[in-house]
Amino acid sequence: MFTLIFLFFLLNIPLLVSRCFWRMKQNKDKDGDLSTGCIFFLWAVKEDVEKDYFNYILNTQTSTENIQFLLALTFSMDEVNRNPDLLPNMSFIFQLPEGGCMTVTKFYSLMPLAKENQDYFPNYECNEDPNCLVVLTGPNWETSAMFGTFLDPYLSQQILQLTYGPFHPILSDHEKFPYLYQMALKDTALPLAMVSLMLHFNWNWIGLAISDNDQGTQFLSHLRTEMEKSIVCFAFVSMIPANMHLYMSRAEVYYNQIITSSANVVIIYGDIDSTLAVSFSMWESLGIHRIFLTTSQWDVTTRKRDSTIGSSHGTLSFAQHHSEISGFKTFVQTLNPLKYTDEYLARLGWMNFNCEVSASKCKTLKDCSSNASLQFLMGQTIDVALSDDHYDIYNAVYTAVHDAHEVLIQHVYNGKEHYGNCLKLHSFLRKTHFTNPVGEKVNINQRENQKAEYDIFHIWNFPNGFGLKVKIGEFSPYFPHGQQLHLYEDVIEWATGSRQMPPSVCSADCGPGFRKFLQEGFAACCFDCIPCPENEVSNETNVEKCVRCPEDQYANREQKQCIPKSVVFLTYEDPLGMTLASIALCFSAFTVLVLAVFVKNRDTPLVKANNQNLSYILLISLMFCFLCPLLFIGHPSSATCILQQITFGVVFTVAISTVLAKTVTVLLAFIVIAPGRRMRFFMISRAPNYIIVICTLIQIILCAIWLLVSPPSIDTDAHSEYGQIIIVCNKGSVTAFYCVLGYHGSLALTSFIVAFLARNLPDKFNEAKLLTFSMLLFCSVWITFLPVFHSTKGKVMVVVEVFSILSSSAGLLGCIFIPKCYIILFRPARNSLQKLREKSSS
Repeated sequence: MFTLIFLFFLLNIPLLVSRCFWRMKQNKDKDGDLSTGCIFFLWAVKEDVEKDYFNYILNTQTSTENIQFLLALTFSMDEVNRNPDLLPNMSFIFQLPEGGCMTVTKFYSLMPLAKENQDYFPNYECNEDPNCLVVLTGPNWETSAMFGTFLDPYLSQQILQLTYGPFHPILSDHEKFPYLYQMALKDTALPLAMVSLMLHFNWNWIGLAISDNDQGTQFLSHLRTEMEKSIVCFAFVSMIPANMHLYMSRAEVYYNQIITSSANVVIIYGDIDSTLAVSFSMWESLGIHRIFLTTSQWDVTTRKRDSTIGSSHGTLSFAQHHSEISGFKTFVQTLNPLKYTDEYLARLGWMNFNCEVSASKCKTLKDCSSNASLQFLMGQTIDVALSDDHYDIYNAVYTAVHDAHEVLIQHVYNGKEHYGNCLKLHSFLRKTHFTNPVGEKVNINQRENQKAEYDIFHIWNFPNGFGLKVKIGEFSPYFPHGQQLHLYEDVIEWATGSRQMPPSVCSADCGPGFRKFLQEGFAACCFDCIPCPENEVSNETNVEKCVRCPEDQYANREQKQCIPKSVVFLTYEDPLGMTLASIALCFSAFTVLVLAVFVKNRDTPLVKANNQNLSYILLISLMFCFLCPLLFIGHPSSATCILQQITFGVVFTVAISTVLAKTVTVLLAFIVIAPGRRMRFFMISRAPNYIIVICTLIQIILCAIWLLVSPPSIDTDAHSEYGQIIIVCNKGSVTAFYCVLGYHGSLALTSFIVAFLARNLPDKFNEAKLLTFSMLLFCSVWITFLPVFHSTKGKVMVVVEVFSILSSSAGLLGCIFIPKCYIILFRPARNSLQKLREKSSS
């Protein structure tokens, strides 16, 4: 509500402005220089200062644009003189020479006059013991540099120069300016402070406009270093030349550069009395919607502008931190505009204190309110809190006083109205260190090496030159990294209406689940967003690489986080596992039933034919073959992993070797055996039965070697199934596994060949054909198994192996015993010895 009322007041101000002050404003803006410098001469006197001495200075010597410098200096002098501990029985005064506050152009015009007439400097005497004069120059560096260079060598030794205003590297040349001291701290931490603010508001696409000089180039170098560390990029860099004619020829290029750029944040750094200020004013007057990052010295320029509501996002200003001097507020409030004839103070009094203006003179005020003071101006033209320049003046006064006080203590004071030799003062000044009244330690010798702390202000400009300046945060380079910047979020929300500043990015952020894809030839801040690769995630914004999930986790569909995989294996609860287990049990039961049929009918010719004992062994081994898949179902363990392969290898060897023994028995019975032949011994001694023992023993040896070299073990398969970890049994030695399978294949192939040779021998109960078909089916299953087994993984691989075991076992059972069971159960006549004799006799 307060903000709305304040804005309404500002919008209606033009209705109250008289033509007199409007005309003064227009005339003032025609000044060719954007800022002026002020020169002050300081010295001590052995007398009390008249009560109205400073009022006289303000009333007669004031420049319209530099009254704040005078106010700061007047306040500092007044505070020093009221301090009984500094320069007792003495007073510190200053003088503002005629034209002391002037533009750079005017100052150049006075230089020849100053060189010809050395009496231009007050307190100058030509004698054997030259006296020292303390000169305070600023705020622009050119004023200080010109004053320090146009003096002849002899005269320069009589002047001790203190400068206020921003620190400038040119003035730190002690060979060129041996008696010049800068009160301001270096802005070495300013690039880091600006980058920290950019990171807080997620700005990474920044424009830069700087003066094309050594100071601008040095700032660009330091800023670029800090920006590269944090991946903040320049959208454009405008190096504004100092030459006005050269600038005017390129002004449109600079304007198009900023207006076409997508960067919403532009840094302005340089001198306010340069062509850069011309560009800054033009951009603002044309209503360019940008957030400008500047230093506190540009506050003067921002206060000069008349802006319409919403013409800009405001200016963020970095001012070197210092504590507020409460006495200055009281000092300003005691000033009454009725005492002064200065048109600047008159204008302020008319606009704010209901003063009437004389028709003949704009400077004359009358009928002001009784409580008229400058208190209202605390947030407007005159800052109650001292600015950087004013604070430098404050410290300069105290530095000079402390230096003079040290001289007085050392009994060097010469008793005149000015104090001693500059060389002596210079030696004392370099050692002078003190704590000013606001608690800041001042050490001139270490001034250049100290890092400045910053207050961050948000400045809004409104019509008629009014503005709102709000402190929104602080920056200290002395705090740990990550804690150097502190912003007042509530104040930001009050000043801007939102805690979020407008964005200034080249590319939109890549959210979680995406990564940045940098394009060759583009800045690091300009990129495309592409999804993370399979099973990789990103849970932060603007990541360059996605992170692969661990083996026991998988990426969710949005690829924002890794989720633990579910552990699975072939269980009895699984439909597939339940089906395989049921088939295995059914076939095992059926095998037991077949075995019972053969045992019950053991005296029939069909059962006795081809060695009934081998049939029993084959049926028992097939029963175990059908039960073998149960070891593959359920949670694997080290024991089950070993039993799976060993049981499979031994039991199948018994089954196949039994089939081989039966085929050999058939062959011996119908080809080799004849009356009187020696081969009959093998038939009578049941030599084919030893085939089972020998073949099984060989397989047992192979399995023992397998267990010794690399036994099967538990393994996890985290890749076959998405989002699952399959627990399977590792084969251990793959070579041993294939040796077992190869041994099975060699036995089956031998059985197939022998059975194939005996398939057409004449006999009612010749089962060679059945054995041939069974081995053909067995070999087909396991030949098909090999490529399928290699092409599958995880649980499917287990299912393939189980299915091969069941199908090959079922093939042996079906091909060999089903036809015999059919004859025994449904064609008993064909299994009768009497029927066979009758058929043979007929």
